[in-house]
Amino acid sequence: MRASSRIVGCGITAASLIFAAAPLHAQDAAKPYVARWALTLPGGGAGWLGVEQGADGKLSSSLLWGGGSPFNLETTSVKDGALVLTRTHKFKRDGQDAKRFETITATVDGDKISFVKIILEEDGKEVNNEKFAGKKIPAIPPKPDLAKLKFGTPIKLVDKGMASLDGVWEVMSNAFNGWSLKDGVLSNSVVGEDGKNKHGTNLRTVAKNFEDFNLKTEVNMAKNGNSGIYLRGIYEIQMADTHGRGVDCHNMGALYGRITPTVAAEKPAGEWQTVDITLCDRHVTVILNGQKIIDNQPVLGCTGGAITSDEFIPGPIYLQGDHTDVSYRNMVLTPIVK
Repeated sequence: MRASSRIVGCGITAASLIFAAAPLHAQDAAKPYVARWALTLPGGGAGWLGVEQGADGKLSSSLLWGGGSPFNLETTSVKDGALVLTRTHKFKRDGQDAKRFETITATVDGDKISFVKIILEEDGKEVNNEKFAGKKIPAIPPKPDLAKLKFGTPIKLVDKGMASLDGVWEVMSNAFNGWSLKDGVLSNSVVGEDGKNKHGTNLRTVAKNFEDFNLKTEVNMAKNGNSGIYLRGIYEIQMADTHGRGVDCHNMGALYGRITPTVAAEKPAGEWQTVDITLCDRHVTVILNGQKIIDNQPVLGCTGGAITSDEFIPGPIYLQGDHTDVSYRNMVLTPIVK
């Protein structure tokens, strides 16, 4: 990890990693852990950990645990050569405030890291003890020169000429399938035949060999709609009805939980919107309705809901369908030729 690297999230900025002011022994103890880590969580889910050290030697960290966004850990320290992370879970039990205390202890072996997570009740009773692992994420490469990119043959993923989804798209679970294709529009409806809202399935391309590319599409969001386009199944570009709101890393066009758009360019629900995304060398650019809202920004790790934390393997495009109705049309992926 380069000294100028930054671990950032929605509204989180980190100082450059400067070690000169920290005691030498503290620097040496923390150095193996100060990095970004791709995690394989218990059960096989995707996660991420970022650890940084300030000029005063103090450690801090943020964690992505499966879904949602990266969040800050309460304490980060190195004890007896091991990284120790803690957080408190607050919840209601029988109408009363209650707490559980989580401790994650990690040890490194080169670029690999192993974890033990233990959760205790307030009385000290252990309620969870599980192991998981991860690997160090290489440093972000320099920004690509987008003007010099070379492109291959465009691949139509949603098109008027398609008679069905067969051979192009497939469901990702046995949940309610509300996806359909009609007159070149790929739509998801979460309302079942019984008139009740269902927890629907996500949809992904049959092809899983996409690496760097440009993806163009049009999207129509339902009122209060929530969907997303996952690039290689790893990075979610948020699709949501957030017209009229300020910029946020959970709003339309954001890299979910990680990169906040520079401008709110979304249209109201019910209107077709254009989305133009370029992913290259772990940098992402998003143009929404003709306005560049993310400009060649580095991606520091997977986002919530990723099918893997490994950012160096090809993957599918997948569309989030487990929340609300949404429609897509004119979706074309054009590979970048290296």
